[in-house]
Amino acid sequence: MKGQRISIDPITRLEGHGKIDIFLNEQGDVAETFLQIPELRGFERFCVGRLAEDMPNLTSRICGVCPEAHHMASAKALDALLHVEPPPTARKLRELLYSIFFATDHTTHFYALAGPDFVMGPDAPKEQRNILGIIQKVGMEVAGKVLKMRRDGHDLIEMIGGRKVHPNWAVPGGVSRGITEEQRCIIEERGREAVEFARFSLELFHQVVLGNRDYVKLITSETYTHRTYNMGMVDSRNRVNFYDGLIRVVGPDGREHAKYHPRDYRDYVAERVEPWSYLKFPYLKKIGWKGLVDGEDSGLYKATPLSRLNAADGIATPLAQREYERMYDALGGKPVNHTLATHWARLIELLYAAERWVELATDPDITGKDYRVLPQATPDEGVGCVEAPRGTLTHHYWTDERGVLTRVNLIVGTTNNYAPISLSIKKAARDLIRRGTVVTEGLLNRIEMAFRAYDPCLGCATHYLPGRMPLSVTVRGPDGRVLQTIKRDGVS
Repeated sequence: MKGQRISIDPITRLEGHGKIDIFLNEQGDVAETFLQIPELRGFERFCVGRLAEDMPNLTSRICGVCPEAHHMASAKALDALLHVEPPPTARKLRELLYSIFFATDHTTHFYALAGPDFVMGPDAPKEQRNILGIIQKVGMEVAGKVLKMRRDGHDLIEMIGGRKVHPNWAVPGGVSRGITEEQRCIIEERGREAVEFARFSLELFHQVVLGNRDYVKLITSETYTHRTYNMGMVDSRNRVNFYDGLIRVVGPDGREHAKYHPRDYRDYVAERVEPWSYLKFPYLKKIGWKGLVDGEDSGLYKATPLSRLNAADGIATPLAQREYERMYDALGGKPVNHTLATHWARLIELLYAAERWVELATDPDITGKDYRVLPQATPDEGVGCVEAPRGTLTHHYWTDERGVLTRVNLIVGTTNNYAPISLSIKKAARDLIRRGTVVTEGLLNRIEMAFRAYDPCLGCATHYLPGRMPLSVTVRGPDGRVLQTIKRDGVS
């Protein structure tokens, strides 16, 4: 058994690339696990020397999954860099687009990435654990609802932000254009439909997942439980907010550890590297790095949908608040430390995003004509922060007096969670693989479920600098026989 390695390569149903290596000891128990991200991150370096005003469009190319998050964080960083305050209409328009994006993104993860593990079952054949399997099981009517929700979201993002993907709309001091009353009516109507879709999705979750005793036992098991700190953005009343607010961190017991303005993040969060990955490991600076362990003495924190609910005292919209209370009542109160409960929290956030979408679409300021203030100050340094679907997103820029970038630091949503994801994988592997265990594909999928709850976006968190990934394509005939193998070594 000595030196035996089990590899899950590639890991599946995530955005980006990665693999899990599991090493067994002589007795056949798990000795160590590594979530390896082989791509080199490059954005912080190649942005240096560019004009800061390019950043909202440039950084939205970091990721095709959540370009709106980078676009918005970047625009807010430029507001701070140029010392300009967007007018009320601009702030509300930005948050409106962001709420639409949030609802659309959470829909994608639940139905396409996480859903197959519960709708089809964690041990179902891998060819069935996908969106096509879900459609076959739940029917075309449900599939039609999902596709409509995603189509409506992207259509509205294009209407407001200029493109379905990579919007080019938010600028320092506001936005480049407003919306008409006709557009507002369409946005409101789609928003009310989104609220009903979110309610439908929660009811589906209650029926399919919470109605299954085995799934509830899986969610609440120690295998998928970690007692870490939780981070999330909150408004002035400590309620969840995705677009603006202070960053609140609570401990494994739910007590407040810190609450700070995003510009002060370096006083609270530090980053480290390990030799086996290109991703960084953020941790709470005042506690320190203690390794991949949880507990009150560990500096590890999560920044996920569940973390945001744990870090907040409530939600500002009525239907989502009701679901928030329902979740905590069902799971024994706050905080909830069950990683797989993140899927439930994600659907609650979907409902909140849809409700907030309607609130903003019906706000009298939303069709105002005053949607930008032109910057007048000399640029220097600025921090912009939003809650990306996958965690707290921070953009920090430094420039010279001409507005040319001299330094850039980004902490993206998935990067916040790299340490707890690694911890989750190790715990799941150690609980599921013991001496004598027959390692099946279904068992390995249960280990993948430990990271899948975080909805990691490794395309967002990492980048291969030369621009080419190693690639191997195998072409098989109808009988499974290999017809051709094409390889690319990744060297430019």
